[in-house]
Amino acid sequence: MQLLDGKLVSQAVRDDLRSKVAVRLQQGRKVPHLAAILIGNNGASETYVSSKVRSCEEIGFRSTLIRLPDDISEEALLFHIDECNQDFDIDGILVQLPLPKHISEQKVIEGIFVGKDVDGFHPESVGRMVQGLPAFLPATPYGILLLLEHYRIETKGKHAVIIGRSNIVGRPISILLNRNDYPGNCTVTVCHSHTPNLKDICLQADIIVAALGRPAFLTGDMVREGAVVIDVGITRVPDSSKKSGFSIRGDVDFETVAPRCSHITPVPGGVGPMTIAALLMNTWQACIAKD
Repeated sequence: MQLLDGKLVSQAVRDDLRSKVAVRLQQGRKVPHLAAILIGNNGASETYVSSKVRSCEEIGFRSTLIRLPDDISEEALLFHIDECNQDFDIDGILVQLPLPKHISEQKVIEGIFVGKDVDGFHPESVGRMVQGLPAFLPATPYGILLLLEHYRIETKGKHAVIIGRSNIVGRPISILLNRNDYPGNCTVTVCHSHTPNLKDICLQADIIVAALGRPAFLTGDMVREGAVVIDVGITRVPDSSKKSGFSIRGDVDFETVAPRCSHITPVPGGVGPMTIAALLMNTWQACIAKD
């Protein structure tokens, strides 16, 4: 069994981008600029956004963090987004989800100019992805592809089972693994809460992507020998032994699944760092598209 080390691969992506940014600076050209919008004081969102902003600074990107109160109106939020749309120096915009209940996530996603949609959630970005056209890919699925590519995981002709059908992970990774490319050319089965015989389906899989948000859902008896397992889950579970009072668990029961795998991602340290690496890649692409 080999760990798919997201920290290691993410660092390789960052190092490459850092070198490219240094060259642009020497040439007197603009460097990528990411604007992150954070609404309210959600602890997890604070952590995620801080990590993204810090990652930008570490590799030489510019970053702007826009903090807004959780009672901000939808109209006011859209105004801030449009200001970022109109600012030529800003290359990428991300609005940290989830949003307060009185704000429509769909309106916010559609309010971001598609050329700055580095999260890859805009309907036009998704449509272009489905058609195999150049587009910003959703960060987590894109990060998974980068991980598979780095470790040279064979995907052609393999049966990939995706557990979860969210627009953020499940649906897009099912499309990307099915495309005529590498990583891709898989036969893909998408499973969800209403799928009967889920265990039997998983036992047929060469590749399993667990992305349903239920800690330790995928157990060893659901995985065939030699499978590749990608754990997208990240849930805070109460843990009195930790100073923080919680531990981070994935959707995979690592202790029982790992012995059966050829490759598996750890949690934390697997898909999470790759999501940020993919966001940085998208922001870089948004910047150089202006050249």
